[in-house]
Amino acid sequence: MGNRETKTDVILIGAGIMSATLGTLLKELVPEWEIKVFEKLENAGEESSNEWNNAGTGHAALCELNYTEEKPDGSVDISKAIKINEQFQLSMQFWSYLVNSKLIRNPKDFIMPLPHMSMVLGEQNVAFLKRRFEALSSNPLFQGMEFSDDPEKLMEWIPLIIKDRQSSEAIAATKIDSGTDVNFGALTRILFEHLKSQHVDIKYKHSVDNINRAGDGSWELKVRNDKGNVERHTAKFVFIGGGGGSLHLLQKSGIPEGKHIGGFPVSGIFMVCNNPEVVEQHHAKVYGKAKVGAPPMSVPHLDTRFIDNKKSLLFGPFAGFSPKFLKTGSMFDLVTSVKPDNLVTMLSAGAKNMSLTKYLIEQVMLSKEKRMEELREFIPSAKIEDWELVVAGQRVQVIKDTEAGGKGTLQFGTEVISAADGSIAALLGASPGASTAVHVMLEVIKKCFPQQMKAWEPKIKEMIPTYGVSLLKNPELINEIHTSTAHALGLSENLPLKAVRRTVS
Repeated sequence: MGNRETKTDVILIGAGIMSATLGTLLKELVPEWEIKVFEKLENAGEESSNEWNNAGTGHAALCELNYTEEKPDGSVDISKAIKINEQFQLSMQFWSYLVNSKLIRNPKDFIMPLPHMSMVLGEQNVAFLKRRFEALSSNPLFQGMEFSDDPEKLMEWIPLIIKDRQSSEAIAATKIDSGTDVNFGALTRILFEHLKSQHVDIKYKHSVDNINRAGDGSWELKVRNDKGNVERHTAKFVFIGGGGGSLHLLQKSGIPEGKHIGGFPVSGIFMVCNNPEVVEQHHAKVYGKAKVGAPPMSVPHLDTRFIDNKKSLLFGPFAGFSPKFLKTGSMFDLVTSVKPDNLVTMLSAGAKNMSLTKYLIEQVMLSKEKRMEELREFIPSAKIEDWELVVAGQRVQVIKDTEAGGKGTLQFGTEVISAADGSIAALLGASPGASTAVHVMLEVIKKCFPQQMKAWEPKIKEMIPTYGVSLLKNPELINEIHTSTAHALGLSENLPLKAVRRTVS
């Protein structure tokens, strides 16, 4: 079985949430297209999308303080929170469509209602949180948000965090009940099961070694299975959705758009509590404020999570550094990603981010006791024997030259890089990632299939009713969408009263 060659319409590299979402969208839009998936591990959703590797569990910007920036004049800029919330609403609509079309059987397998909260300590932070609350709660996307600095009220909301607190430091929190906990590992596996039933050819334990442009403009992939056999596969369109592994494949494609881009790997560690007595005392996703000098991906949070139908508590993430681009990657990933075209970009980023590198290395060196000290800022009575460490997935932040930041600017976000003719696209970057997968994959479709968009738009709008519409400019749609998605996804009991009344009438 040496160099068998097969031709197909679409190849997806990597069996994570991004490929799962893109594959599912394309199968709905053009069922006759042939799709192949290559994944080097033995199952779907094993790397960044995996529930144990992934902190992002329904980012709707309801509680993440790093999406609402405090301006020098003290005002709070909520534009980023609005953007992320609108993108998350697209995911909710698409999942609802899949449930309503019976393509997903039980939404409880991947999504649960859960209050989202922000909590801060100290007079200055409390004042900021109040201003943030005022800015968000007057916005229809964030209706139902509450603020409190009353210890009795907070004791009701977050007993585990409030009780046994010795200090008299000011403390406040906001709470919104329409939040969710999303298990993206489970969702990825559900979507790949569905794709398999649609005759999508999914090959596990298959690594893509190389990508070359063929004479007719299609792409030829050299694929190796775990037995070492090499096959050649060509496709008209290739999507590189291999998490941290995408950068190397993008470089191998040789497209000019992939030049001058580097990657900076960041690892993470969570603490997990499996003592049911402790777990039962907390029911929310609670985000704090990042320490001064800490990168945005290490905002401390204490999350209730539903994994394998079991409730557990996760605290973290503690950032760290490893040169690998994937959890299952190689120690040479970072070094081999440096090429002549991105050398200056990478060196500039290194010089600019010495303090970040130092911070990450310090984080790696933390003892369990030191991590417990940070946890006790959230749970004063936390006992070391109730908590264990879990190594999270690798995130590769994009480094590129930007007008605003100059050479070698570290980007905290998700980026789609595509060829001018739309025949190949790669997804790079990290947070808010999975939560905005539907929005990001619709962008890929728009960039790569401009000539089909007109014909596809009615179907896209059937799946995602507010596609191309600003929810903020159409506030009457917000209630409708919140109500219909909550109903489809089994989240109705968590809706604010106003919306529930609307559904009843």
